[in-house]
Amino acid sequence: MQTLSDIKAILATRGLEPKHRLGQNFLHDQNKLRALIGHSGVGPGDLVLEVGPGTGTLTEALLDAGCDVVACELDGDMAAIVKDRVGSRVTLIQGDCLDGKHAVSPAILAALEGRPFKLIANLPYGAATPLVLNLAAHHPTCQGQFVTVQREVAQRLAAAPGTDAYGAATVLVSLTSRVRVLETLPGSCFWPVPRVTSSMMSVTPNPDRTPLEPDRVSAFVHRIFASRRKQLGALLGRDAAFPVGILPTMRAETLTPPQILALMYAIG
Repeated sequence: MQTLSDIKAILATRGLEPKHRLGQNFLHDQNKLRALIGHSGVGPGDLVLEVGPGTGTLTEALLDAGCDVVACELDGDMAAIVKDRVGSRVTLIQGDCLDGKHAVSPAILAALEGRPFKLIANLPYGAATPLVLNLAAHHPTCQGQFVTVQREVAQRLAAAPGTDAYGAATVLVSLTSRVRVLETLPGSCFWPVPRVTSSMMSVTPNPDRTPLEPDRVSAFVHRIFASRRKQLGALLGRDAAFPVGILPTMRAETLTPPQILALMYAIG
């Protein structure tokens, strides 16, 4: 597994430095990398999607674990490094992992070939929330997401109703998945050292989840959270058909995800 010295040497040989605009903070703590793979439970023959492989530290560890890896890297310089180091052992996609903000890249979907897979990645901060939400809502073949993200993102996705962090993203992921914050990663686990603390989290499919209309649910959730301090009656009309247990004087931030789903179906 690559050490911090290895990562720096790989970049220096090519005259490269981490690109701040792309959120390139390389996870080099080998214990945390092993823990991330361990939490995922992947083994030989399992298909893994990795987004933002950088110099390929996690990629190589996944290959050593016997996984089939689809790696998506936005930066052409980093993609070239991964290609040179692991060659055809990985299906490498150079490009954005997202098609806009509302869909996963078609190139990724084609490479996954409809097989069950897990996302294991040190996610670029800018892509973390939309990618996690899209995989959870639209891709039932995703059997779990095990990722490092900015701590505030993990707190938001795992938040409880009535807390400041609770919002539309919380509700959308909670309707399909179980979110767990697994570990805290201080800045020293990364290079360059970021100004923020990171978290390792898992997002796994809820076995009791029911089929949803993701686009309809997303539109409704964003509607009621757009003015989160307003009462539901002011947002939806006080004469609306509120279900039992939900009053027009309540606010969206106090409702559980199942209550919000019941409200959506009652309002029509």
